[in-house]
Amino acid sequence: MKIDTPKDTPTHLLENPKQWITKVGKFLRKTSLDELPQIINIIKGDMSIIGPRPALWNQYDLINERDKYKANDVPVGLTGWAQINGRDELAIDVKAKLDGEYVKKIGFVMDCKCFFWDYC
Repeated sequence: MKIDTPKDTPTHLLENPKQWITKVGKFLRKTSLDELPQIINIIKGDMSIIGPRPALWNQYDLINERDKYKANDVPVGLTGWAQINGRDELAIDVKAKLDGEYVKKIGFVMDCKCFFWDYC
């Protein structure tokens, strides 16, 4: 992100998100290399590999919507069902519903679908 990007604002709430993303940032985001530091959180046990992506502290709309589906009651993850089905392009209600589907189907098979989706 560029230095003058509005602080503490989720990408989906920016008026024109593309104007704030640098070329390097676009590459890192597209390749998900920006997620590598979260491996530390997985090793520490603060998050899992698969689960709903953690909401930002100020994403009250997402947090409230996920409550309807009990998606805030499971450990957050590096990737999840909503991520592989649209990532940031999804509307909040759709993202929360997909996170809820993950919660209903949580288990080895669902985790494998989330983990290997890009390779199938």
